Amino acid sequence: MTARRTVDDTAQIADSTDTAAQAPARVGYGTLLRTPGAWRFLAPALVARLPYAMLSMGILLLVTKTHGSYGTAGTVTAVAAVAQALIGPQTGRLADRYGQAAVLVPTVLVHGASVGLLIALALGHAPAWSLFLAAVPAGGSVPQIGAMVRARWVARFTADGPSDAAAARVSTAFAFESVTDEFTFVIGPILASGIAAFANPAAALVAEASLTLVGGLAFAAQRRTAPARIIPEPGVRRASALASPGVRLLAAAFLGVGTVFGGMQVSVNAFADSVGQHDAGGTVYGIFAGGSMLAGVLYGVIAWRRTVQQRMVMSYSMLVLGASVLWAMPNLVALTVAGLVCGLAIAPTLISGYTLVETLVQDGAKTEAFTWLTGAIGLGLAIGSMVAGKLIDGHGPSVGFLVPVVGAGLGLVALVSLRHLLVAPGTPSRVVAGSAERGGAGALVGAVEG
Repeated sequence: MTARRTVDDTAQIADSTDTAAQAPARVGYGTLLRTPGAWRFLAPALVARLPYAMLSMGILLLVTKTHGSYGTAGTVTAVAAVAQALIGPQTGRLADRYGQAAVLVPTVLVHGASVGLLIALALGHAPAWSLFLAAVPAGGSVPQIGAMVRARWVARFTADGPSDAAAARVSTAFAFESVTDEFTFVIGPILASGIAAFANPAAALVAEASLTLVGGLAFAAQRRTAPARIIPEPGVRRASALASPGVRLLAAAFLGVGTVFGGMQVSVNAFADSVGQHDAGGTVYGIFAGGSMLAGVLYGVIAWRRTVQQRMVMSYSMLVLGASVLWAMPNLVALTVAGLVCGLAIAPTLISGYTLVETLVQDGAKTEAFTWLTGAIGLGLAIGSMVAGKLIDGHGPSVGFLVPVVGAGLGLVALVSLRHLLVAPGTPSRVVAGSAERGGAGALVGAVEG
């Protein structure tokens, strides 16, 4: 009897152990932020990232005041955004090869000088073409701090190789970074507008350059937490992260997300103007961004059982659904609700994308890969704002809301039809992955069902 009970007890213990092992791992933000050395790079990174969204608003306000043309101001802003989207990934690639500090220090110095040149040209009422030329280095030299921070989290948590614990921590870290990104996109324009109103638009750009310089240099000084350089073997050429079909697919999907940002910014303000409530535009867009921040916070604390690929398709579908009704909203209240639904889908989509792209490239190309996604958002924002502006001028504010649904819709079609590209080479076709799933060495990879 005793022997039988012992066997039964042992079986129950084994069953409970298996159940516990299969239970999703949970990593809270408190655990994440208590990571040794985390705040040494997070604090300066926040300072350096805060002006990320100040640049476009500062340029828009300054050029509009000095040249009296929204068209010129919008074009200069778009040129800076395109330069950032195309040149930024190249600085990310250099950071992977030579180290973050070696690239970051000259980058922020160039940024400060080029923004200063742009200010001088604008105040001197220089020709528009000279502003376009100055906008290229100003946008191209924006430091890719967000990508570098993500690369540091990955290096910190996967130093001992892929594991369930590493997967959980990386996913939570990416959720935290997404919330930080949203915070800077909300606060940046408000800060730039406030400085411009209190002093002048030139002062807003001076503040942007100063924060970038101080924060960037302080972040670069934290060398201990930087990922190790991956030196290729002699004669072996290191492939770009963009050589991965999965990275290209995610960049295209993020381009669609960027059109949502750009189309929303312009269309919301135009709609508010059309109903005589110009000041309400910022509130509506703020709720849209606030919804994304809230979703990002929740994403990081939920123990997910679905694969990362499934989660991204679901959140992207929700984004398209929310964007599809924006054009039909009859008033600002209804538009705010629809915008909130869109916002709730943004952060989960971005977090899933960053989680996936980390698995698709080698260690020596992760910063570049993250930067391609960030750049794709910026490029989509520029395209979305320009197209929405032209549609609004010709057909009214409601038509401008077609840009988010078309851009996101095309991104969803690409994501669904080519989702098999999001599985890392050599990974079994059914590996459960993500922030909560098991899978051993495949815990950071995941797979597409079916």
